[in-house]
Amino acid sequence: MADAVDYKALKNGGFMRQKQKDNFSLRLKVVGGNLTAEQLITIANVSKKYGDGHVHLTSRQGVEIPFMKLGDIDSVKSELLEGGVPTGVCGPRVRTVTACQGDQICPSGCIETYPLAVEISERYFGRELPHKFKFGVTGCQNNCLKAEENDIGVKGGYQIRWDKTLCTLCGVCVKACRTNALSVSEDRVVLDEGECNNCGRCVKSCPTDAWKGEPGYIISFGGTFGNMIAKGNEIFPIIKDKGTFFRVADGALEFFAKHAKPGERFRVSIDRAGWDVFKEEMEKVYHG
Repeated sequence: MADAVDYKALKNGGFMRQKQKDNFSLRLKVVGGNLTAEQLITIANVSKKYGDGHVHLTSRQGVEIPFMKLGDIDSVKSELLEGGVPTGVCGPRVRTVTACQGDQICPSGCIETYPLAVEISERYFGRELPHKFKFGVTGCQNNCLKAEENDIGVKGGYQIRWDKTLCTLCGVCVKACRTNALSVSEDRVVLDEGECNNCGRCVKSCPTDAWKGEPGYIISFGGTFGNMIAKGNEIFPIIKDKGTFFRVADGALEFFAKHAKPGERFRVSIDRAGWDVFKEEMEKVYHG
């Protein structure tokens, strides 16, 4: 019977073999770290009924239910789906999209992270590629989700502008700025654009609303954390709209599919093809 089991297909569907014979740790699909109370109840019931009564929370906001038995796989999948809990994926494909709570909950947030994570997941989740591919979305420069550790990292930021008519030159924004991009002269606040990291702290701290902020996306490419550690690189200025972001993301995945060898991570394929080649191709995509 064991010879007839397609373990590769099971793993692709989230069932990862354990060291215990015919036992699997089942990876679930969790987008942006969000689960409803009803989903949690379903997961708990399945764990108690088919496993050993515990679940594991992964480093990427995932949930895994260990000790799923080979003979129970169909029943497990059916009961999870009835409770609104889809299974995850493993192998060479786009994985679960992670996200922090963003500006809907966190005072520091500059963008809505969960809706973006859902859109990314709906567009790319499970897409087959030469190797695994990870997206991470974080709401601001505090970088709770460590965006640069992902193949594509998304960080929220603000494009800022100063309204002289509302400014009292109090200097609160200067104190709030962590990159020393602001200074006060006799009659204005001076912005050094080369030092600004789009964090938006000036906007959030200004008591007179003299600083205005337009939300945008700061994108990094080629991050990885594991057997190989590399920080993702930013090659574009802050992106203002989702259309441009998804055009850029499409281009990055197409570059990966085109240039990578089987079993090669995105970062390695960029390094091998050359960052100049990657930048040239991505510039064309960026400008439409």
